[in-house]
Amino acid sequence: MASEYSLIVSQGRVADRTDGALAGARRVGEAVSSLLAVDPLIIGTPTPSEIDDWSVALPEAETTLRGLRTAVSDAIADGTTPLLITNTCAASLGTLPTAAAHHPEAVVLWIDAHGDFNTPDTTDSGYLGGMVLAAACGLWDSGHGAGLDPRQVAVVGGRDIDTAEQQMLADAGVTVIPPSESTPERVLESVAGRPVWIHVDWDVLEPGYIPAAYRVGGGLLPHQIAAIFAALPPDSVRGIELAEFEAGDAEVPERVSVELIVETLQHLLR
Repeated sequence: MASEYSLIVSQGRVADRTDGALAGARRVGEAVSSLLAVDPLIIGTPTPSEIDDWSVALPEAETTLRGLRTAVSDAIADGTTPLLITNTCAASLGTLPTAAAHHPEAVVLWIDAHGDFNTPDTTDSGYLGGMVLAAACGLWDSGHGAGLDPRQVAVVGGRDIDTAEQQMLADAGVTVIPPSESTPERVLESVAGRPVWIHVDWDVLEPGYIPAAYRVGGGLLPHQIAAIFAALPPDSVRGIELAEFEAGDAEVPERVSVELIVETLQHLLR
């Protein structure tokens, strides 16, 4: 198993507004490294979280995003599947355009409570992580590339989506599958036999299982994500990104969440 995957762990701040996601990525990376018996490639150096605007956060993340982009390209060139453990969804500013360049036929399963389809003109929060999918699809220029066809994107479990964002998703042709319809059958219908690039923000789950900074009720349960993973043909997976596990939550034991992440992941690594 180890030779099939390149384990890449993001440890540079990419618009982090909390301190838990960098620690969470490190701990999940350690657990997955043990599972696969493969050494992780660490990208970036942790720095404290800040509540800043995307226009400040983006240039500060330049080195980390460039490192992630290179790491994904190198993994694909080596014939391995990139397995990324990242702190924020904003880390995908570097990875998604790279994935699109190497696997233009792939469907991106954006498994997330949020659409992340805002732009500098529509964002209310100024949060870079809420703009990443729109950048990869070319709706605004992040400086890290685009090239992702929005018609090949499915937002799975999406439910906390701004009104303007909903319209942009619809206009661009992105498929949005609400939690009530996020079944293996519906996801496979969207994939339609094509290869997949999988991104998971753990806020897609109902709160109480795997802490995330931007949790919202009405989410999926862990076994539902596992069922989606189990339904995907193993040879169809071109890349995996696991993001936004917030370590240090007072209500959910950290070790339990890490074990649940690893257990869920194993449905893809069969």
